[in-house]
Amino acid sequence: MHVLLALLLIIFLAKIFGELVERAGFPSILGEIIAGIVFGLLFLHPESDALLFFSELGAIFLLFTAGYKEINLRELKTVSKVAVVPTICDVVVAYSFGFLLGRVFGFGFMESLFMGVAFSPTSIGVSVRTLIDLEYLSTKVGSTMLASAILDDLIGIFMFSVVVSIAADQQIPSYIQLLWIAARMLCFIAVMILLGWKIFPALFEYVYRMRVKESIFAFVVMIALFSAYLAEAFGLHSVIGAFIGGACLSSVPVAKIEDVQSKVSGIAYGIFVPIFFVFIGLSVDPAVIQAAGLFALLVIVMALSGKLIGGFVGSRIVGFDFYDSLIFGVGVMPRAGVELVVISVGRSMGIIGDEIFSAIVLMVAVSVIISPVLLKFAIKLKEAHITPESKAQQT
Repeated sequence: MHVLLALLLIIFLAKIFGELVERAGFPSILGEIIAGIVFGLLFLHPESDALLFFSELGAIFLLFTAGYKEINLRELKTVSKVAVVPTICDVVVAYSFGFLLGRVFGFGFMESLFMGVAFSPTSIGVSVRTLIDLEYLSTKVGSTMLASAILDDLIGIFMFSVVVSIAADQQIPSYIQLLWIAARMLCFIAVMILLGWKIFPALFEYVYRMRVKESIFAFVVMIALFSAYLAEAFGLHSVIGAFIGGACLSSVPVAKIEDVQSKVSGIAYGIFVPIFFVFIGLSVDPAVIQAAGLFALLVIVMALSGKLIGGFVGSRIVGFDFYDSLIFGVGVMPRAGVELVVISVGRSMGIIGDEIFSAIVLMVAVSVIISPVLLKFAIKLKEAHITPESKAQQT
């Protein structure tokens, strides 16, 4: 199949299935993954370096946009205090469940590490709509969930960078190698913080005065590509650099003009990110999922229960009552973005096989479907047991 025709069909199917899924009340990511599965069933899998490159750009822009639009480093200090303990608890429990499940089923150390990391992140965007509909987003537990999702991404990216560095060496690292990995990461982060603190603001003040059309938008895209390239120069993965670059750019006011944000979202979610998710669907083999059987089922159960248990316990530790802790635990269950990047990179590096890849994609799809339903149930359960006095105090 010609690359232009394949690209046309991929974007078309992504938007059609994404629209159908959105109308059914679920995030479009689910439709885009389904579009990839359908594309693979209807046509031969396109073997094209150009399409693979577009998919890699999708992963870069997915994480860059997450850092650029969703993270405010200045606000993170204030909102993260209550969220730190619940976040660490849900990440530790979920990671442990993923790693142990891999070992129980006989997978290697590196495969189990990737499973643990893929179990760890949260996609709070799946839960936000339900929180808004039930007027729960502005409550203490709702705001804590939002802060936790940001911290989840930061922790997940850190864990991902460590695992990718270990995988690149193809061996369990010594203490010296771990220190070298940490040093590379810290140097890269220090360079990006310096750029975000001094260089980027000065650069965009100059860019703002340029007369050439779309100069600010062009430089935002260039920062995304530059940070991805610089990460690889430091021996990290490009998507890690894109996320950190987006986070550093998020505090530069000129770069966050609403019109520019809209254009960045347009190029990311209009083209590149859907292509990435379609390629995720293309890589899923339904026969592998069917053959996985018990393993695929346990991946779903362990991944979702890990977040639920960890989030519940962590919320209880910081003083939430039983019902708010249950709401928090359910609210951090869904997955959508970072974990798919993790397994995509793991598969491209030859670390994980089709069985793990397909099972985790299925887990993501299931979490997207059932998490809003369970969240509504948890909120209704609290409302059924709440007194008028405590209801007045919940905000």
